[in-house]
Amino acid sequence: MKIGIFDPYLDTLGGGEKYVLTIASCLADKYQVFLFWNDKLILKKASERFGINVKNINLTKNIFSSDTFFFRKILSTKNYDAIFYVSDGSIPTLLSKKNILIFQFPVNWVNGKNILTRLKLNKIKNIFCYSNFVKKFIDEKFNIDSVILTPSVDLIKVNKKKANLILTVGRFTKAVNAKKQGVLIDAFKSMCNKGLSNWRFIVVGSALSQDTMYIDELKKKAKNYPIEILENVSFKVLLDYYSQSKIYWHATGFGEDLEKHPEYAEHFGISTVEAMGAGAVPVVISAGGQKEIVEENKNGFLWNTLDELKGKTNLLTENEELWKKMSQEAMKRAEFFAGNRFCNDLKKILEL
Repeated sequence: MKIGIFDPYLDTLGGGEKYVLTIASCLADKYQVFLFWNDKLILKKASERFGINVKNINLTKNIFSSDTFFFRKILSTKNYDAIFYVSDGSIPTLLSKKNILIFQFPVNWVNGKNILTRLKLNKIKNIFCYSNFVKKFIDEKFNIDSVILTPSVDLIKVNKKKANLILTVGRFTKAVNAKKQGVLIDAFKSMCNKGLSNWRFIVVGSALSQDTMYIDELKKKAKNYPIEILENVSFKVLLDYYSQSKIYWHATGFGEDLEKHPEYAEHFGISTVEAMGAGAVPVVISAGGQKEIVEENKNGFLWNTLDELKGKTNLLTENEELWKKMSQEAMKRAEFFAGNRFCNDLKKILEL
């Protein structure tokens, strides 16, 4: 079987790209898998960023790029038994035998019920979503019943003693799905000013060249506080910080009108689960997919205001027994998303 995979955001190498590359890696053990991408270094970069086995994944010309003629693009899809297509809201015309759409976020700006869209959807066998949060909006928009395939998450072996570290992980960007690192830096500074001592805040994220100015703003904001800002670290370095951290913060969607723009919330929360798997207790915003991961007062905390974020974090910094109990529960929760579950569910859904 010949399988093609297209993700228009592949060069950002964020959580969505890890999801897509995990699909590719799962299927490449048995089938011919091709990524439609023109940068020949993308697989090397992905392996370093995510630690994913890309050995059996192939690259091929990106037929979905804007410089490919429309009819040539369509005809080229006939050469594949299956194509996975990450949608930005558009519905492609695909002629492979089995077509799968992946929606990573709500697309409320799309008219999902017009005639042309309905005709294109007739050629789609499956539509994947990350979470119930995304599924709710996609199903309503396109009048469909999408399938939830939650991301695969690596369980991280804790090989170092836990330190007084708070960690956040996410792309450095001000675009859609911004991770709000500046908000978290301000919250940590406020806690330090009110007496928090002997704790550090680690801000890790991927970045493209256009994100440099934003990172400089964050570094300026963090100056003179125990805050480290690290961009484009290797998977090995990221694992080391997961292993050491006691608390995990996440703020995507804070300050946004999520009724009007649900796409600004976290669509799932891969980094949250990865941190939980390493024993970090999540203190994350009560929005988007995060609410499907964290069970309040059991394996983490959810917050709506910055006062709640700081207050619930203080509960953990001041009570070691509470932290230990919730850390154990966080690791148990992360186990649900790990192992062969993702690959097995993927093949079952696709009837492979």
